[in-house]
Amino acid sequence: MTVRIVFLGPLRDIGGEVEREASAPLDWEGLLAAVGEPVASHLQDARVRVACAGRVLADKTALFAQEGDEVALLPPVSGG
Repeated sequence: MTVRIVFLGPLRDIGGEVEREASAPLDWEGLLAAVGEPVASHLQDARVRVACAGRVLADKTALFAQEGDEVALLPPVSGG
């Protein structure tokens, strides 16, 4: 039983991979452990968002991904 974690933007560069699988169910603490440092420290930044099963979470620490879900790590958006 797995969850797919997708690294987007600069988080892809920091993590050194496009995606990774983790055991389901997956909560916030499990996500931090699964992505390892330094991605986990970037996830602590309030500007970094997390989406689960296509929905951006209002409170990323409430993450509860189930079998087959995709968890996307969304870096801060910049622009003018």
